[in-house]
This record gives sequence, C-alpha cells and structure tokens, in this order.
Amino acid sequence: MANVKTKDIQIVVNGQVRSVTEGLTLTHLLVRLDILGDRVAVELDRNIVRRSDWDTTVVGPGATLEIVQFVGGG
Repeated sequence: MANVKTKDIQIVVNGQVRSVTEGLTLTHLLVRLDILGDRVAVELDRNIVRRSDWDTTVVGPGATLEIVQFVGGG
C-alpha cells in the first residue's frame, strides 16, 4: 500500500482561521466540523451555495465561509 500524504490548507470559518485537509467538499467539511447539514445555510466566498451543490463544491485554500445554523423556538 502506498504511503498517501495529505496536505492541509487554511480557510476561515465564521471568522476563525482553521486548518483542514485539502480537497474537502462542503458536505465533508460540515461533517468534520460536527455540524448537521439539515438546518444550516453555507456561504462560500460571499456566495450562497445550494444544498444540492455541497457534494461537489470543493473548499479551496484561503476560502472564507459563513455557516449559519437555524434555530427553532418561540
């Protein structure tokens, strides 16, 4: 088995710099951040990303994300 090396990249999530594995999709990033995707909206580099595109949208180096969680209640 070949020794596979992964590269970490720096991104900004909700104002915090984070180091993540290169090549993550939005779906994988949310899992890694322990965020359930059913009640969130994701903005990537000032553009809202449709939920249907999360599986194919790769987070690149220097990306800026805002992840907003919806909370119910009254």
